[in-house]
Amino acid sequence: MQTAENYDQAFNALGDPTRRAIFEKLQQGPLSVVHIADGLPVSRPAVSQHLKVLKEAKLISIQQQGTRSICELNKEGILAMRNYLDKFWDDALEAFKALAEKEERLDNN
Repeated sequence: MQTAENYDQAFNALGDPTRRAIFEKLQQGPLSVVHIADGLPVSRPAVSQHLKVLKEAKLISIQQQGTRSICELNKEGILAMRNYLDKFWDDALEAFKALAEKEERLDNN
């Protein structure tokens, strides 16, 4: 079961533009830290710090392959955010359904 902390950490982690850029790079598949850092306007040590935050938020996982760290998206954090947002979507659909039914009743009277 996902707790509030899970989605809080995930959303907070993605509040930083550099972490969002890293997260988006990983959408294409696993990458080494060197490849993640390529093209970003921050140093490799800074990228490592951003990766740590993303990992703590369960948005990525990091596996060692020899001397390389390979990062990939972790569905746990993404699922926590989705479950949180789905509650809003469900409420919005219910409100839309109620409004449509009300309009239909008014049109039939």
